[in-house]
Amino acid sequence: MNNNDSSLWQWQETDNGNYLTCQLLKDWQHGFFSSHFQGKLPEMLVKHLNPSASIYRLKQIHSDILLSTDKVDFLKQDADLVEGDGIITQKPLQSVWAASADCTPVLIADRATGKVTAIHSGWRGTASKIVPKAIDLLKSQGSKEENLLFALGPAIHGKVYQVDKPVAIKVLKTIINEDLEDNLIIEKGYQLNHQPILPDEEENKVKLNVTQVINLQIQQQNIPVDNISIAPYCTYQTPEFFFSYRRTKQKNVQWSGIVSL
Repeated sequence: MNNNDSSLWQWQETDNGNYLTCQLLKDWQHGFFSSHFQGKLPEMLVKHLNPSASIYRLKQIHSDILLSTDKVDFLKQDADLVEGDGIITQKPLQSVWAASADCTPVLIADRATGKVTAIHSGWRGTASKIVPKAIDLLKSQGSKEENLLFALGPAIHGKVYQVDKPVAIKVLKTIINEDLEDNLIIEKGYQLNHQPILPDEEENKVKLNVTQVINLQIQQQNIPVDNISIAPYCTYQTPEFFFSYRRTKQKNVQWSGIVSL
């Protein structure tokens, strides 16, 4: 099965610019917004999805912290932005958002309950298994694996994302469930489906495909492959549509959001 089917992804045109949608999430108002919307926060972007939806976003810290919208409401009494990297809706018409510049934005929808989740997962979040933890949390709230749908948005591609081997090993350990020495984990990583890592010409470096690690993490949680779709765009290699911190070293972001049914 192939969850890299680019035909599932479409550009939506607005007066402000273009944003991406994924056919897998067609029943939900959602969008992976491009750099055309620079400087616009979810408070403004939500009008492209549903102006009636309430807005939830976090102060992202590259963690595995997942919060319900109820918990965000409770914690917001003490701070403007609550820290964390994933939000799960509890009520209809709640929009949840993730900001990214090379990290993978993950939007999850439950076709039985209508609830949705937005996650920011860079290599640190991926190493701490934020997406598998979200699946466990959703299941504890009544979701079933076969009803969960995953759209993995534009992120830096493995072919251009050089990291130190210790970083790759930390991330690979989340999908290689064997007690192996570090050098064998790298070797095993080269053999896995979807090429989560690729060789690099520089010593002690590899190329890391974080999105494909997340893809494998999701599949290892008994999610059907057909329930996962990966955006066919690399933030680093598509400067006309996406910010990339790796490319420019500037702290710009693009937002991804989804509204609960």
